Amino acid sequence: MAKASTHSVAGIRNAILEGRWSPGDRLQPSALAVHFETSTTVIRESLTKLAGEGLVTSKPNRGFFVPELNLRELADITELRCVTEELAARLAVARGDLGWESGLIAAHHQLARIPRHLSHSPVVINPEWGSAHRDFHRALLSPCDCAPMLALSANLANSTLLYRRWAATSDAASARNVEREHEQLLEAALSHDASKLASLLREHYEGSVQVILEAGLLDAVPVRA
Repeated sequence: MAKASTHSVAGIRNAILEGRWSPGDRLQPSALAVHFETSTTVIRESLTKLAGEGLVTSKPNRGFFVPELNLRELADITELRCVTEELAARLAVARGDLGWESGLIAAHHQLARIPRHLSHSPVVINPEWGSAHRDFHRALLSPCDCAPMLALSANLANSTLLYRRWAATSDAASARNVEREHEQLLEAALSHDASKLASLLREHYEGSVQVILEAGLLDAVPVRA
């Protein structure tokens, strides 16, 4: 991917995650091309890539949009992620070695040192934390050594990013002890307790859904049949 395209992908991704647009808003390639000082072709390529990550919705003959919130979709994505990562966790624990344990400790240490929210905007997730968070979860499952399973896990995680972003201002999000949840995941992995790790991952992801529901984001959003 060209440098300009890489820059626009990152820029649009950050803008979406920072809440610059609302759920369902249309993303105009011409306006984005002006903003990022590039061509509409590059912007369309970037939006297509982000659609593959679940951060943009592409509608034939209509264009690109910020995804809409949908309770049924969120429930389905979460259940698929739980099932996928429960299996990946069992394989990771069975195949993980000392190198995996060391790398996992390092990934958690990095995650624990970075503030979860931006100092100047407490309701916005710190992009550095978000990156470290992805790295920790990726390291947790990496020894499963199953590329399709890891790719599916990453795509499902991307699909829930916007829900978590829009729930960040809620009291439920503030009250949740995410740091302790990550510590427990680390402890289960280092103990090579596959059942415990699988159970904690499910609790972790279902806890995110509960925060989103308590935030009231989906109250007025109809569930598609």
